[in-house]
Amino acid sequence: MRDHFEIRDGDLAGRIGRLEVPRAGVTVETPALLPVVNPNIDTVPPSKLESEFGAEILITNSYIIKKNSHLEKEALDVGLHEMLDFHGAIMTDSGSFQLAEYGDIDTTTEEILQFQYDIGTDIATPVDIPTPPDADREDAESDLEITKQALADAEAIDTGDMLVNAPVQGSTYPDLREEAARHAYDTDLDVFPVGAVVPMMNDYRYDDMVDAIAGAKRGLGVDAPVHLFGAGHPMMLALAVAMGCDLFDSAAYALYARDGRYLTVRGTEHLEDLDYLPCTCPVCSEHSPDDLRAMGSKTQEKRLAEHNLYVTFAELRRIKQAIRDGNLMELVEERARSHPTMLDGYRAMLDHVAQLEREDPASKGAFFYVSNESSYRPEVARHHDRLDRLSAEGTILLTEGGKPSGDEYDEAWRVVPPFGPFPRALSETYPLTAEVPKRLDRDAYEQAARGVARLVRENPDVDFTLAHDDWPASALALVPESVETEPLSTVTETLAARADPLGSDDAASDE
Repeated sequence: MRDHFEIRDGDLAGRIGRLEVPRAGVTVETPALLPVVNPNIDTVPPSKLESEFGAEILITNSYIIKKNSHLEKEALDVGLHEMLDFHGAIMTDSGSFQLAEYGDIDTTTEEILQFQYDIGTDIATPVDIPTPPDADREDAESDLEITKQALADAEAIDTGDMLVNAPVQGSTYPDLREEAARHAYDTDLDVFPVGAVVPMMNDYRYDDMVDAIAGAKRGLGVDAPVHLFGAGHPMMLALAVAMGCDLFDSAAYALYARDGRYLTVRGTEHLEDLDYLPCTCPVCSEHSPDDLRAMGSKTQEKRLAEHNLYVTFAELRRIKQAIRDGNLMELVEERARSHPTMLDGYRAMLDHVAQLEREDPASKGAFFYVSNESSYRPEVARHHDRLDRLSAEGTILLTEGGKPSGDEYDEAWRVVPPFGPFPRALSETYPLTAEVPKRLDRDAYEQAARGVARLVRENPDVDFTLAHDDWPASALALVPESVETEPLSTVTETLAARADPLGSDDAASDE
């Protein structure tokens, strides 16, 4: 067990945690954003990141510092914390990004880790190989062997109380991601970045990003803090947290500001296209789009960067509260509607529902059915899996209506799409208290039918009748042939007639 990371709360695979960073003497609450600080460019000073935005950790590039003689001397003389004027934790990259971009760097894992230690880094990174998406499998496997050797080299170095990253590579091959993660987890290294996802996000391939994270998570223990390298756009943070990522770093706040771009939780806008600022952060409260456009380029860049940071940190707080409230999935669903490729990512996440279900709490707040994707949430899968625990005997009416009078059936169970059947005694238990719209989609009925089929399969000696409220043919086709199916209105009328065979008018005249 890694005793430097403690999980305090969770929802789906997302969690609120505490990452102890001993060399900095701080504990970082996760999910956390690590703003990227370029030591050559002072867009938003690190001291302001700490005092105004609440940043507890940041990341900078040790290779850039090492290759600049002035920065190298200053960092070695006074240390990274004093050089950057930052009191929180500092992670440093190793030059692997430059390696991916330019094909070669003149340093080794041993050299760069020693340099990171010497300048006072709190979380260091070895020289791994960030294999890009869609690489030939042979190349991805070869690169992975080099990364594994880098991790072995890092293990062999005495880094004291400096934590060390164990990057997880594998391109767009989930099985290689899983293999890489399992190997990394078996080392004595500390933090586990999922690498080479930036090209996926640049191309809006959020489904591939989700598959890469899922593969990595399968190989890691739950006590492993997971860093999604180079990811920090507020639009995708809820999705990545729900998949189990804890740390995010990004230079997007500064790079987009330099390009006149304005971040929102629904995407990115160009300042020149805005008539209004849809935000209440200090920058947007004090300025109009015309004000920002009238500023000099450097001032405008700083103000936009500050806005971009405000909106990103606000989204992380919103995500944490959603985890606490047990409604992270609702937030993910909301964000998934911001862009078609985000919806692809959300649907890819639901492909891993069995994996998510293992970490998702069994009981939490309200379940809101807000789209057909809600039919495939972990709670629905869990309910179907647990139908074998329910005792059923004799003749049972499965009904969307109320409990019938009379003794036609031994029991009457409720049926609620998308969950399917359950005894009435469970009606007030989560998630069967779900808020479901009156106008349901086909997926909800089909999932309910699968629940009926699962119950019948587990209880072959029980006679079941399903009283449904106008289910579509595609759902009824999934109900086993052994189940008698009747429209709810027909069953209600039949039971009423049997309870009062003379009819109410005749009964009254007999009096």
